[in-house]
Amino acid sequence: MHYTLLAKDTASNARCGVLTTDHGEIRTPVFMPVGTAGTVKGVHARELKEDIRAEIILGNTYHLYLRPGTEVLEKAGGLHKFNGWNGPILTDSGGFQVFSLAGNRKITEEGVVFRSHINGSKHTFTPENVVDIQRSIGADIVMAFDECPPGDSDYGYAEKSLERTQRWLERCIRRFDETAPLYGYGQELFPIVQGCTYPDLRERSAEHAVAQNREGYAIGGLAVGEPAAEMYAMIEVVNRILPEDKPRYLMGVGTPENILEAIERGVDMFDCVMPTRNGRNGMLFTTEGVINIKNRKWERDFTPLDPAALCYVDTDYSKAYLRHLIQSDELLGLQICSVHNLAFYLWLVREAREHILAGDFISWKEKTVQQITQRL
Repeated sequence: MHYTLLAKDTASNARCGVLTTDHGEIRTPVFMPVGTAGTVKGVHARELKEDIRAEIILGNTYHLYLRPGTEVLEKAGGLHKFNGWNGPILTDSGGFQVFSLAGNRKITEEGVVFRSHINGSKHTFTPENVVDIQRSIGADIVMAFDECPPGDSDYGYAEKSLERTQRWLERCIRRFDETAPLYGYGQELFPIVQGCTYPDLRERSAEHAVAQNREGYAIGGLAVGEPAAEMYAMIEVVNRILPEDKPRYLMGVGTPENILEAIERGVDMFDCVMPTRNGRNGMLFTTEGVINIKNRKWERDFTPLDPAALCYVDTDYSKAYLRHLIQSDELLGLQICSVHNLAFYLWLVREAREHILAGDFISWKEKTVQQITQRL
């Protein structure tokens, strides 16, 4: 894997580049649709490629480990062949999912013992077997196993958690470097920077991660309830340390405004369930603002979902028709909303890239944030 930095904005830390993997090129900044269990919910692989124009998708180690399991994935030849997506894939380590189980898991120095949310069966994740699982999944980019502490953790707990995450990272790297990909193409491991909202812990974590000299770095543990201003401050702290010639991935973030603010601060890669989750609840992101398609005001509005026609659904379906589908609990409505929102997110990062190249990112960003965050 190789990252090429192409341009930097002169008025901010925004940048754009190209990340090259064995499954294709990824133009950054990039948004990765979330395919938790091997599928982006309600969206075909063809739609991801042709309509949404996604360049990379995300899978989740925890969910894929439980279902369908590594044995099935290995027999299929890896997740790419199993789900029919031939572009790059990133897998998160499952750490966030495991630690969100709260009462159903126990943390030790060895790893985490947890019970499945599906049937209550008992399992253990360690830095070593999480690497093995991601080898079996076959993602192009795999994440180190980390502890994701609550956003309101006190300093003492945050520090102990970070120290454990750092020890786990070193174990992950040893396992990764002593094993080989299973399917004939390269894989890379990204460390995850933690430290809650404590600047000195974030600095310590970033410095430790950089010392491991990997091909990219992730920023975790943000957008977990802290004010947006604190999240942006932590991104600035971390990105002052992370190298410019490697990609930076902000995990699980976020709203369109969050993404543009993070791009301004030097982030390259994003993922979030918001486009599809909010879409299934009738919320549409558009170039003119946010729409709740359930509102009666759209009942007789026969205009397209977005005048910018971000993908095929914007020209083929009207607001009135989509509202009818959602009100009628038709599955097609959920699919249209999901495809539309993903297309919007991909449009947003592509536009950011173009304005970084053009040298007017900040003025475009400020105008765009005002426009896309208004409620229609």
